[in-house]
Amino acid sequence: MDSTITLPLWLFVLIAVFAAIMVLDRFLMPGMRWYFRRRVNRVIDEINTRLDVEIRPLQITQRKALIERLVYDEKVLDAIKQTAQEKGMPTSVVQDKARKYANEITPAFNAYMYFRIGYWISKKLARLIYRMRVGFFDNHELSKVDPESAVVFVMNHRSNMDYVLVSFLVAEKTALSYAVGEWARIWPLQTLIKSMGAFFVRRNSGNPLYRRVLERYVNMSTRAGVCQAVFLEGGLSKDGALRDPRLGFLDYMLRDFHADTDRDITFIPVGINYDRVIEDRSLVRRLDHDAEERSKWFVFKTTVRFMTKTLLLPRKIRLSRFGYANVNFGNPVSAKAYCEQNGLEFSQLEQEPRFEQVSKLADKLMVEIKAAIPITPVALMSEIILANRNAWKSELELKAQALKRMEILKQLGAPIRISSNTTESVFDGALIIIEGRGWLEMQDNLCKAKEKAIVMLEYYANSIAHWNN
Repeated sequence: MDSTITLPLWLFVLIAVFAAIMVLDRFLMPGMRWYFRRRVNRVIDEINTRLDVEIRPLQITQRKALIERLVYDEKVLDAIKQTAQEKGMPTSVVQDKARKYANEITPAFNAYMYFRIGYWISKKLARLIYRMRVGFFDNHELSKVDPESAVVFVMNHRSNMDYVLVSFLVAEKTALSYAVGEWARIWPLQTLIKSMGAFFVRRNSGNPLYRRVLERYVNMSTRAGVCQAVFLEGGLSKDGALRDPRLGFLDYMLRDFHADTDRDITFIPVGINYDRVIEDRSLVRRLDHDAEERSKWFVFKTTVRFMTKTLLLPRKIRLSRFGYANVNFGNPVSAKAYCEQNGLEFSQLEQEPRFEQVSKLADKLMVEIKAAIPITPVALMSEIILANRNAWKSELELKAQALKRMEILKQLGAPIRISSNTTESVFDGALIIIEGRGWLEMQDNLCKAKEKAIVMLEYYANSIAHWNN
């Protein structure tokens, strides 16, 4: 009875580790989960009192439950069965694939992360780099939007900063759920982005099972009234001009839409423009098919160097280098009203005629987005410099032409937030940005565009080129 048992050191350490894990799991973790859940619920209760569009129950449903709901969706089950038959695979194996896709797509929204941490980061980052300007085509119309409808912000895509800007600007109104490309699927960025309510999308995936799971998630979110943000062009503009709309997401939202019984879907057009797009050179470089592909290491070290250099600049110099970031909110478009006006019922249409009708709606939304895209000083000045690319002009002549062009654009109804008493300083700032980037040749107080800078000037001028038509 008094004998001792001798254990090897490795076994004792192993037992101690397992004991510690059990103590954490049984006693400490439940308390910690309760503490954090309580804080999150407190944030949700507080935020919902001031949001125009409340956080929907679906957004705070446990992620595991959402994944199960998605995997056992009737249409997903049909797709699983069909894929199993076509590939000659066991149904259980195909279902595991569907579960993997659901796990990849489904976000893990955390209200505390979104409104306490994400909002703070977005605000600081946006104001750190840009002078912010926000505009409304008709704020009275926006105030009429039914808070119970599924609000979808449809936007042009200029930069990856678009996510930051719009999330920050609408954080007092609602919580946005973004579709994010595969570029963000790296640890720990992936976890952070999912906790902000974003869901990952494989662009141009031809896998029918994957597309079905994605479709059902988008449909499920829309029917639950989750506020979403969609880049209608699908991806970043490489030449600065608006791209043709992609119809996938709109079709996912509308293919089961019943105008008489479902909650309304309200599309809010958003136009975004910058005096300087952070990744403009890399975007334009993709237009050159002969350009050598750069390694991930090169991209990483260049990005870190750029960010470090930028953050170390004094605020006044930093803002003068990046200029303005403008966001305009356009006139809302109600899906119910659109269906009534056009005698449509999307859920009753076969695929081909449905796509034709979705395409018409997408074109209408693109017209509204174009009308909302702000005229930034650098875009306007780039247009003037390109118009005089073969002639030497003084800065005074360029500013005079820019002023005339601005008046014409105002008459056309273009969104220009440049007051008449600040045009001199605003155009000076635009020329400083353009000259500072080495895009102008200078000679005897005269200037003209450098030949190698034409493509970059066109990139910025293209952002407002739709006003030339």
